[in-house]
Amino acid sequence: MPLTSYDLHTPFETHGPTHIQALLERLRLTDWMNRFPPRLVWSLYVLFNGFITIVLLSLVAIFTNNPFVFPSLGPTAYLFFFAPLSRASSPRHALLGHGLAILCGYLSLLVTGMELPHGIVHGINWQTGIAAALSLGFTGALMVLFRISHPPAGATTLIISLGLIVRPLDLVIVETAVLVLTIQAFAINRLAGLPYPLWES
Repeated sequence: MPLTSYDLHTPFETHGPTHIQALLERLRLTDWMNRFPPRLVWSLYVLFNGFITIVLLSLVAIFTNNPFVFPSLGPTAYLFFFAPLSRASSPRHALLGHGLAILCGYLSLLVTGMELPHGIVHGINWQTGIAAALSLGFTGALMVLFRISHPPAGATTLIISLGLIVRPLDLVIVETAVLVLTIQAFAINRLAGLPYPLWES
């Protein structure tokens, strides 16, 4: 039965390793599926892709001295490789979700009059608390309004409104990192034979 969509609650036995099996067949590594339990192979697949994702972005961050690695990339990568055909994993939801989060996080800092950059290392005060609340509230509201579903965006908006990443150039880099990760997910999931969408799921 061809895969067209599934979500995080789809039973492992139904769809879990299908795309991984297809990828291993293309790479002529099908013995892995016979030697090891399917759940272990799936686990290794997620481990490998998560590791490669952060290594590549870390190298870019080191050589450019820019924040190409930030916490909310972790759950985005997990979605891309654990449940690649879920709605939240499509390029549209990932890119627009993080884009809205960046916008809401930055605007919340401006509205509350925070000095940029301020940084969470100085502690939480009323301005920081209001900025964080505004950013998360508006990010969620706008995602509902525009039919965007990407939970990791909630972490992105807090990273910005709490002052961890605030320079305008760095905010562009954050979205660029999401784009790079999305391109990697597209390439690997298509190589695995999945109908991973070019934009919308």
